[in-house]
Amino acid sequence: MLIPSIDLMGGKIVQLVQGQKKALEFDDFDEWVDRFSGFPLVQLIDLDAAIGTGDNRALIGDFVRRLPCQVGGGIRSVGTAQEILRLGARRVILGSSLIHKGKPDTAFAEKLAGIVGAERLVFAVDAKGGKVAIRGWREGTVLTPMEMIRALDAWCFGFLYTHIDNEGLMKGIPFDVVRTLRAATSKQFIAAGGISSNQEIEQLQAMNVDAVVGMALYLGKLDLAAARTADQIK
Repeated sequence: MLIPSIDLMGGKIVQLVQGQKKALEFDDFDEWVDRFSGFPLVQLIDLDAAIGTGDNRALIGDFVRRLPCQVGGGIRSVGTAQEILRLGARRVILGSSLIHKGKPDTAFAEKLAGIVGAERLVFAVDAKGGKVAIRGWREGTVLTPMEMIRALDAWCFGFLYTHIDNEGLMKGIPFDVVRTLRAATSKQFIAAGGISSNQEIEQLQAMNVDAVVGMALYLGKLDLAAARTADQIK
């Protein structure tokens, strides 16, 4: 399944390279809502909330009313998760809040799942140089994606793995890394970072991995109609 990605910053849709440098910027929201309508799921990330410089909550409310979205970025408490779900998000994505004192915070994950339901939770495992990065990818840890998945598997619907090293560069995603992590969980597994062709999406689908794509969509590198048809068939 292809999951189109919408990243919000400063009240606009943006695309960043490796989470740092802004490469694209759009403010015509209707155009992208129309293009992404018909997909089973869209990923919506509030980058301002993720890095702690504000939020785009009003925009999120508008998008989740018009598209089926899983929403992430700056969701670090049960209350915030509940608020985003009340706005209409299908699921919420959490990452930074799942690490406490350098270790996977299993107590928080269990508490969150008990209150909002594991079926509404996606846990983000974003890696740079093989180690998990948090706080909008600006803070490193010593944890590996595998350690996070194994520790937190019981309390979520699925995992979102982002290969930060390739994010926004359209160099392709490392299938060997994805394959190893996919084997570590029976939950939904979503991959992102460098995916640039319909062929890659098909290869990931053959591995039972869903694909989040941003840059390649905004630059017109993918056949959206073919991807949408494939998702509907699936």
